[in-house]
Amino acid sequence: EPRPLPPVTVIAPPPISSSSEVFIPGKDFELRPHGRPADILRLIPGLVISQHQGGGKAEQYFLRGFDADHGTDVALFVDGLPVNLRSHAHGQGYADLHFLIPETVQRLDGFKGPYFVEYGDFATAGAVNFVLRDFVEENYAEASGGSFSTMRFLTLLSPTKDALKTLIAAEYYHSDGPFEHPNGYNRFNILAKAKGSLMPGMDLSAWASYYYATWHGSGEIPVRAVRAGLISRFGAIDANEGGETQRLNLNVDWTWRLDDAQTLAVRAYGSYYKLNLFNNFTFFLDDPENGDEINQRDRRLLGGIDAQYQHQSKPFGVSLISTAGFQYRIDTPRVVLGNSIQRHPTGRTQDVSIVEQSYAPFVKFDLVPVPWLRFVTGARGDIFTYNAWTRVNTTGDDTNGYVTKARPNVKANLALGPWWNTEFFGNFGTGYHSNDARAVISDPTMTALPTAMGWEFGVRTKIIPRVELSATYWWLNLASELVFVGDEGTTEARGPSHRQGFEFAMRAKLLDWLTFSGDVTSSHAEFDTGQAVALAPLVTSRADLTARFPFGLSTSFAMRYLADRWADEDRTQKARGYLLFDLVARYRYKWIEAFFSIENITNTEWREAQFYFTSRLTGEPAAGVNDIHYTAGNPRSFTGGLAVRF
Repeated sequence: EPRPLPPVTVIAPPPISSSSEVFIPGKDFELRPHGRPADILRLIPGLVISQHQGGGKAEQYFLRGFDADHGTDVALFVDGLPVNLRSHAHGQGYADLHFLIPETVQRLDGFKGPYFVEYGDFATAGAVNFVLRDFVEENYAEASGGSFSTMRFLTLLSPTKDALKTLIAAEYYHSDGPFEHPNGYNRFNILAKAKGSLMPGMDLSAWASYYYATWHGSGEIPVRAVRAGLISRFGAIDANEGGETQRLNLNVDWTWRLDDAQTLAVRAYGSYYKLNLFNNFTFFLDDPENGDEINQRDRRLLGGIDAQYQHQSKPFGVSLISTAGFQYRIDTPRVVLGNSIQRHPTGRTQDVSIVEQSYAPFVKFDLVPVPWLRFVTGARGDIFTYNAWTRVNTTGDDTNGYVTKARPNVKANLALGPWWNTEFFGNFGTGYHSNDARAVISDPTMTALPTAMGWEFGVRTKIIPRVELSATYWWLNLASELVFVGDEGTTEARGPSHRQGFEFAMRAKLLDWLTFSGDVTSSHAEFDTGQAVALAPLVTSRADLTARFPFGLSTSFAMRYLADRWADEDRTQKARGYLLFDLVARYRYKWIEAFFSIENITNTEWREAQFYFTSRLTGEPAAGVNDIHYTAGNPRSFTGGLAVRF
């Protein structure tokens, strides 16, 4: 009798609806130094990240003319679980990705602009979803170490890989950084995931993860202190910055393919989160005796449900995929802002408990009337309820009460082609980022959900053999830049802003074993008053030459560039850019693997994060001094390690 053949799985990239969309497979970031999970994001053209406190704090994200701070305008997800936190103690949309182990990521889906109906809050400059693997082909264990007492231990195991797919991953990471006061950054991560079929057509997948970190940071130091020789580039004015954080996540995905035409998918997620953060930005400006160290604390539960029903039909012979969905989310933060001396709290300036909920129904239609035209359109409504009660508030705002806000969003995406291996795209959409509940309740007339209206035109082509090219021109208007200054517990409303820019990306298979990829982006961001948006990137570039030899050696030489940009709105101060080179190599022989990396090969003196504000050092005038404050980027550094596959 004939034996049944094993099933063949074909993974095709999803159809693309904008020229700036990216789907980055895991093998593209296996050749990266893995101290910081957010490093993977650098592969998205124009997305720049910087870390300015010892490794433990969320990165600062820059994209499309936004200084998105710790995530206000970039929505991040891991398997659909939202990373951004609403009404956070340190900044709106705070997105700490350190609970992600890079090796567990199967691919990265990057969507720029507010054109995608599935993404709501924070998805103005873009949205990124990290898709996790279900299992690893081979069990994996590694130990590595390098400059600045850096060490990392990692293991990935898949006890079962067939009907039930399982994955267990654990990581410990430590680094002191190049600073005179060591970061002492410790990170611990564990993840467990399982996926299986309950019955034909019905799949269930679930994962849980736990993350814990502690660190010290040297903070942003004033340029004048380094110039005067008071401290070195790697010194500190207040070495007590830093903190500790933890996050526990649970994510469950249930999918039911009722028949060839209908699919029902429900995701439920929940997180417990805690942060205790110490910062000192202004040194002795507010309190000349004890200093200006502040303590921000956030503890919350958050949860949500994301449900979608999809139906495929052929009205009048036209292919149509209709989707109806509903998203619900609740955050229950208790946010505390206070003063401290050497990490000893001395008093609270704000202590507010919040229950923030959002409800978002949406519909989406994906229409292909003729083979060379695809039209995707949709609409979503977003309803927010803010409820806050206050124990302490010395800022003068009334942060007690209940407010409801709502807004509609519309999206439209047009794809034409392909002709001569070339496709053309036009995109339009409105989006928003929510504002901090404390700001919305203290002034209910403020725009709580400001409109971001974006357009984009672009082209993708493979007209040259073995080369993929894409070019995109975009612009985006934001109705109001309401800036919540978490460090002071107050709100600063900025007027409307306008951004526009150009992106160019290419990928070329030069030889069977040699690949080049690179991108250049330029953006222009200003308020309606004509003032600059401080710190918004003007020009970014990245290039990467990767060789994968058949005898087991893979190596990558990468460059990244960020141009000088304005550090203040009046364009009097510049934040210095940088040009950095990295080299990574991995060699595998049978079951053993060796790897090493050199970062910042040319040992460039660069500034990772920069801000322009007023601070005061001992002996300076009471009004303080305006200055650039920066966190020094790492000098040349080495890491190396061994891994076994079994």
